[in-house]
Amino acid sequence: MKNYLEFEKDIKSLEEEVEGLKSPFGSEGISEVDTQKIRATQDQINEKLKETYSNLNSWQKTLVARHEDRPKANYYIRKIFSNFTALSGDRFFGEDKSVTAGFGVIDNKSVLIIGQEKGENLNSRIERNFGMMRPEGYRKCIRLMQLANRFQIPVIAFIDTPGAYPGIGAEQRGQASAIANSIECCMSLKVPNISIIIGEGGSGGAVALASSNKVIMLENSIYSVISPEGCASILWRDPSKSLEAAEAMKLTASDLLNLGIIDEIIEEPLGGAHRDGERIAKEVKDSISQNLKFFENLSGEEIYDHRKNRFLKIGREQGFKKATSLDDKNLSYKVSQFTKVKRHFAKNKLIILGISLIIIASFIAIFN
Repeated sequence: MKNYLEFEKDIKSLEEEVEGLKSPFGSEGISEVDTQKIRATQDQINEKLKETYSNLNSWQKTLVARHEDRPKANYYIRKIFSNFTALSGDRFFGEDKSVTAGFGVIDNKSVLIIGQEKGENLNSRIERNFGMMRPEGYRKCIRLMQLANRFQIPVIAFIDTPGAYPGIGAEQRGQASAIANSIECCMSLKVPNISIIIGEGGSGGAVALASSNKVIMLENSIYSVISPEGCASILWRDPSKSLEAAEAMKLTASDLLNLGIIDEIIEEPLGGAHRDGERIAKEVKDSISQNLKFFENLSGEEIYDHRKNRFLKIGREQGFKKATSLDDKNLSYKVSQFTKVKRHFAKNKLIILGISLIIIASFIAIFN
């Protein structure tokens, strides 16, 4: 049974109509299936999907990112990787089933795969804590990332979580330090790490595994420091203002690409990833393969510097670069020529204004 969102009511009616037309058993018994009408109705559905999904606002994209039928991490792991071997436990407390982790193969290359898993049905969602990781989950990921780093194995992470689990038990076991240590581990790797946000990328729960060389988002996924409902509750004391919050937070893939927070957007099939799982899995696989090729000939130090510079340049035009001096290993601030000229004008605007007035007065005197 398909699940529909509130803004998909017209699409639901048309698809129910198609299902009725496909059935040879009508009110008058067995009848011939009208294939021409089915085709025409299907064209209407495609047009409606195109019209609807090309004009989604930020809140509607949030709903699509949370869609029940949207492919989850385990689906991508099954479709993209071969010989996947799951590994469990943090060697301190226990196993966290909200995150699947293990080694697999893509294009004959070994990779470490980490996937935040929400679950497919009610029972599995409860078992996996709706994708909200506990400290032991982050510590498991740290343990495996350090192992992958030791054996020069790239890391692939699938992000899909509303946030880290805020329960008292998680806090008692060191949730904040586990997230901080996970970020530190991601940033210190000498192997490439690629993060794909496949649904919800919420708060520190997502950042803990998305501090990567490449951060990629599916077209209808979201990535934010807090949920729109949480933001609306804090700013306006009114969770119903989620639309305003979602628009203000710039949490969609297109907004974040423009801001330089992410590196790439993977286009979804018409009507969202949940309508064609096979196609979106292929698109994700192609993206992973291309990005892994980019890092093939880079040394561990170059990969580390690439990641470091990626985050340092956010909000700083072109970011930082290594000094040309062999003796200086620090990073220096890289500024565009336009910014240099702009700053020069701002610093000397009175002098420039005075010279400009003298030149203008000279021209007037000459031509008069």
